[in-house]
Formats: sequence, structure tokens, C-alpha cells
Amino acid sequence: MNQMKKDSDSINITGLTDEEVRQRVEEGLTNKADISTDKTTKEIVISNVFTYFNLIFLVITILLIMVGSFRNLTFLPIIIGNTVIGIVQEIRAKKTLEKMSLLNALHADVIRNGSVKQISTEELVKDDVILLTAGKQICADAVVISGNIQVNESLLTGEADEVEKTEGSTLMSGSFVVSGECYARLEKVGNESYISKLSLEAKSMGGKEQSEMIRSINLIVKWVGIVIIPIGLILFWQSHFVNGESITKSVTSTVAAIIGMIPEGLYLLTTVALALSTMKLARKKVLLHDMKSIETLARVDVLCVDKTGTITEPDMKLKDIFLCKNSGADGTQTALTIDELKSLISDYANASVDNNATMLALKAYAADALTNNTSALHRTALSQQAFSSSLKYGSVTFSDGTYLLGAPEFIMHDDFSRIEEEIIPYADKGDRVLLFAKYDGENVENGINGSVTPLGFVALANPIRANAVKTFEYFKSQGVAIKVISGDNPRTVSQIAIQAGIENAESFVDAATLDTEDKIADAVNKYTVFGRVTPKQKKQLVKALQAKGHTVAMTGDGVNDILAMKDADCSVAMASGSEAAAQAAQVVLLDSDFAHMPDVVYEGRRVVNNIQRSASLFLVKNIFSLLLSLFSVILMVTYPLEPAQVSLISMFTIGVPGFLLALEPNKDRIKGHFITNVMLKALPGGLTDVIAVGALVVCGEVFCISDASIGTIATLVLSVVGFMILFKISEPLNGMKYAVIIGNIAGLVFSGFFLKKLFALTDLSNICILLMIVFGFAAESLFRNLTLLVEKLRGSYEKKKGFNV
Repeated sequence: MNQMKKDSDSINITGLTDEEVRQRVEEGLTNKADISTDKTTKEIVISNVFTYFNLIFLVITILLIMVGSFRNLTFLPIIIGNTVIGIVQEIRAKKTLEKMSLLNALHADVIRNGSVKQISTEELVKDDVILLTAGKQICADAVVISGNIQVNESLLTGEADEVEKTEGSTLMSGSFVVSGECYARLEKVGNESYISKLSLEAKSMGGKEQSEMIRSINLIVKWVGIVIIPIGLILFWQSHFVNGESITKSVTSTVAAIIGMIPEGLYLLTTVALALSTMKLARKKVLLHDMKSIETLARVDVLCVDKTGTITEPDMKLKDIFLCKNSGADGTQTALTIDELKSLISDYANASVDNNATMLALKAYAADALTNNTSALHRTALSQQAFSSSLKYGSVTFSDGTYLLGAPEFIMHDDFSRIEEEIIPYADKGDRVLLFAKYDGENVENGINGSVTPLGFVALANPIRANAVKTFEYFKSQGVAIKVISGDNPRTVSQIAIQAGIENAESFVDAATLDTEDKIADAVNKYTVFGRVTPKQKKQLVKALQAKGHTVAMTGDGVNDILAMKDADCSVAMASGSEAAAQAAQVVLLDSDFAHMPDVVYEGRRVVNNIQRSASLFLVKNIFSLLLSLFSVILMVTYPLEPAQVSLISMFTIGVPGFLLALEPNKDRIKGHFITNVMLKALPGGLTDVIAVGALVVCGEVFCISDASIGTIATLVLSVVGFMILFKISEPLNGMKYAVIIGNIAGLVFSGFFLKKLFALTDLSNICILLMIVFGFAAESLFRNLTLLVEKLRGSYEKKKGFNV
């Protein structure tokens, strides 16, 4: 950056004055776009209040008031409570994420009043001059006015190639700088920028891709929403016009059936659980850009990690500088002395436009050498080429020639074997070894086409993160395979991975040998460590793993990781890395501590497993109500339950325990598909309920038992079945689960004895009590056998197919 500041003085770049900035702000020419993928507070309230099912509940409420059936409005406080809780939790999560997002906001180095200052990108205005360096995301459409950079536009165009931008070139917002430095003047800001128009178009075409869990819940709700209206109308017609029941009786029985079919708490349960997890992770400095990422990461079975910044600390330390023993083609050592080599490397570092971890370590060494008055030449560079992730080297040209610094294999190509033995002792210790060489040729930015004379080597090291071993042990215990994908020497990366405790880390490959799609596809199963990987190959490796049926997460901190992160099922970035990587990722570790990854996986598993368990409770009621409604229509009988009775059952066997269980710790691996798991868990309970109540209705007709008594017996039998289901899905039981179940049983018993009228319960005769006991025991046996049958059928299907449903 210092070099560019000097350049800015030479071409007199002063930027805008404060008055010019103020004028543009008044004209609305700021870089703050109106487009946001997040809900506003108003949108949160509207989305929770004005729902399809709330509309149905409103109509139901009006109908019950019209017929004077006020006691059957007991569902109303629950619905209002659900809505309020949903709004409060979403707003809390929104505010938490907004605070955390400020820590990860994009910043820009802007030239104003002749000096450089760092401000938020939203504070930029049209005609501002900004300084762009490697790793920066271009925040508005601009034109280069000085310098040159390599830009990756893949996030906009899908093309992975790096594009050179020189004076006069146009820069599109949303692309990011791979290497080099330049000054650029902003031409289109805010809503007028390319990325804003693209975002607006994407928003108008639909929302973000949904996770499997959310898709499944939406599918359930969609089909329930379709069937309840025609079934409700048929039930009312049959009850009133066919069976001759009164309007009040027909309305209440129809409302009971509809309420039973509506999964009113399922959306709330999901929203609250996700919101609480988001806030919990935020307290641990984990920012979620995309809510579905928490579920996706919980399903991941392959985690791709970079070496630097993930396994190791991001900062590098210079360990050694040593001469090349086989500098000449005849195997002779370079004529340079070690002091001369160090001086050349110091000059290279001072002249380089790179500011990556490697170069910062070398620049620190060069600054120290200058302070201690060593033999540094302090020459002025004629030109510089920034380090390229695809070429694996950078260059600086002085008056006496061009010097290269980078990966030995890529600089020496076919002659690499000549110097390989000198590198191995350092690589075996996990050190990064770079070759410093002199180049005799032209157009080095397009590849090496001249002779190269190796002069010496630079050995650097990253300390392994203190918690790396423990973190990778966790993933091993959870059945998550680790793939280390790095641009470094494969032997070096392998040694680092072994020290970090990564399983099969001794199995490594040089990605330079993987020059076809077929070789990459074979390599992803065979090797754990991939070295000398280009950005394009990182993307290909992720794609190859996905093609083999894996759910892949990609972690990274640099611009060379972005292509792979974009195509991974879930992407995780370190905030200490490039801004572009942090903005492209779905999950950002704000303190760049990889040890938080198990927390994210754990939260995802807890949310999905608990929602899956609780959702099966809700679906039992829905399956039962739907089938019982069809049973009532077919046999031409009135629906046997009242809305207040359905509310009582739902409250103590579904709603309250479902929410409490959703907050339980759960580290189990996610198996199978959400909707299949939920339906198969709910099916035995739903069938037990409908068979038991259907048989009760028949008995009531045969033995002339009153509708009120049948409704009360059905309520109690359904409660018994509900608690049996609760016991089953709560396994393995612990102290908290016992407390939840016993507490809800106590609540139900209390309501049954002291709030009979409120919940439409009546005193039972001895015959009815006997009938209730018989049906209670029969329901227990039926539920147990139906559960065994469903589990057996599922087991047989899985065995036949050879995979989990």
C-alpha cells in the first residue's frame, strides 16, 4: 500500500473534498443500496400475522362467536401467543445479526482531501477514489485511474479466469481483486451498481434456496392448506344437512376437525428454534449469512479445509533463508553469498505489491534488515507482478533483471527435480518453502518462457492452532471426512495435517498431476491432502465430492477459496482473511477461530433433530384429524370432538412438550430425509388415534352413548396415546424429559378435574369409565404393534435399497 501512496502523490490523486462529499450525499449519490435480503421489522410482523392459517383461525373465531360457542375459543390464546412469540424471536434474532454484521461489514480505503482513510463502503459516494488491493471486493462500479490488478468476476459471470485491469478498465461491483493494487474512481453507486441491479433481479425472481427441513415443512403445510377447506365444507354439509344437527353443533364439530388438521405450532417451533440457535452462535462470534447453512453444515459428511488460517494460525514466520546448492544446470552452487541473497530478497519484499501473510513476513524481515543497516541494496523496482494463485509466483523487475518468488515446482517446471532434495528436509517439518530465482525472458505475467536460475530458498512456518487437534478429533468422531486442499507443497501440507491429527494425512498428492476431470474424480476418494491446488481445481474437487453423493463444506480465508466456497453445500470463512471471502461465505467465524466449527455443527444437529422429533408430534394430530374426518364423511357420522377438547390434547401432548424438547441438547448425527423420518414416526400414533376413536364412535352408536360422553372418552384416550407417543419419541429418556412429560401429565389432569366446562368434558358413568379403560389398554397395545410394524417395514426397505431413507 505504501508504494501506491507514493504513486498517488506522483499523479496528484487528491480525491473528493468534504464539501463535494456533502453535496453528493444530499443528492442521494451514496453507495447505500435499498435492496436487502433480510426482512424489516414491518415485514416480520406482517409475515407472522397475515398467514393463511391465521386467516382460517379468524374465520373459525367469527363462526364460533356467531353461534355462541365461546368455550371453544380456547385455541385463540395459543394462536395469539404463537404469533407474538414468533414476532419477538425473529426481531431479536434480526437485531443480534445486525449487530454482528457490523463487525463483518465491508470497508474501503478512500482518498479524500488528499489523504487515505478507511470508511464503510456504504459511506462512499459517486466519484470517490478508492484504493483496491488483493482480497478486496469491489463495492461499486468503477474505472481504474492508476495501477493494475487481476480481477476475478466469477461471482457475476461464472467464468473462473482472472482478468487483468489496467488504467481505463471498467470494474464491476461484486467482483474481487486477486492480486495487484490500483486506484479506481466510482462511477455507479448504490442502486445503480451492477451488483445491486443483479440482486434486485434475483429478489424479484424469488427467495433463497431453502434447506431440506424448511422445504419439507412447507410441503406439509401446503398440502394441509389445500385439503382442509373442502373437507371442512363436506363435514359441515354432512353434519347439518344430512345428519340434521343444529348449526351450533355442525359448526363446532367442523371447527374441531379443521383445528386438528392445522399444524399451527410447526412454523413457530421452527422459527423460534432457528432464531435461538442463531443468537446462541452469535454470542460465540459466529455469523450466519444464510439460515439454511446451519442445517446444511449439520448434514455435512466431508469438510474441505485450507491449511493456512484453518489448521494453522494466519500469520507466517520467517524461519530461514538459504542458498541453492544446485543453482547451475551443471549442479554448481550460486555465486551469491548468503548476505547478498538476503539483500536481494529484502529488496524484492520492499518492492512487492503483495500484502499476503507470506509477503508481510518478508517485509517485516526487510524492515528489520534496513533498521540494522545490513547490506540491503534498496533498489527501485521498474515493474512488479503480484503473486498469482494460478501461476503460483510473483515477480519484481529491477535494472539488473527480473526476480521470481514462489512455488519451486511452478517456477522450475521440468527442472524441479534438480532442487527437490534441498526442499524435502524443510517440507518434512511442515515448513513452506519458496524459491527465489532470476528470470531471463519476457512476459513473465503470462508464464515462464525463458531460462530460470534458482538462487536460494525462503522457509516460512505457520504455528498449528492450539485447538486444531481437538477440533479434528471431534469431526472424526462424528464421521466427517477431512480433505485438506492447499496451494502449498503437498509434502509440507501433509506434515502439518499429521501434526493436527487429521486421519490419513500421510496420503497426499500434487494437484499439478491431476490434469483431467477423471483424475480428480479418482483422487477425491484416494487422497486426504491435496497440494499445489489452483483455485479452479479447488472448485473441481468440491464438485467431484458432490458427484459422489457427499454433502460438502468448504472453509477458506482467501480469494483463491471463493470459487470452491461458492459451489460447496456450505461455505465457512475466517473474518481475518479477505473481505471477498467473508462476504461470499454462508458462515463467518468473526474471531477466525476454527474451534467454533463443532459448535455450529452441534447447533445444526440439535435444531434439525429436535424439530424433526417435535414435528412428528404435530403430525400425529394432523394425520389423525384428516383420517377421522374422512371416516366421519364415509360413515355419515358427526365429528366426535369439540374444538376445546382438541385444544386440551394439543396443549399438553404436543405444543408445550414439543417446544421444550426442541431446546434439548442433541448431538446425534442426522440420518435420512426429514419428511420421511417425521412421517414414519408420526404414522403409528396417527393410525392408533383414528382406529381407537373410530371404534369409540361405532360403540357409541351401538350402545347409545351420548355424544358428550364419547367426546370425553375420546379426549382421554387420545391423551393416553399422546403421552405414549411422547415417551417413544423422547427416547433415550433423561431427567429433563421425565420432568417435561410428568409436568404435562399433571397439567392435563388438573385441567380435566378443575376446568371441565372450559374444555367441554363431562362426568362419565361407570360403563363409560370401563369403556375408557378398555380402549386405553387396547390403544397402548395397538400403538406398540403399529410402531414395530412400521419399523420392520422401514428396516426391510432400507436393507433392500442399501441406504437410509
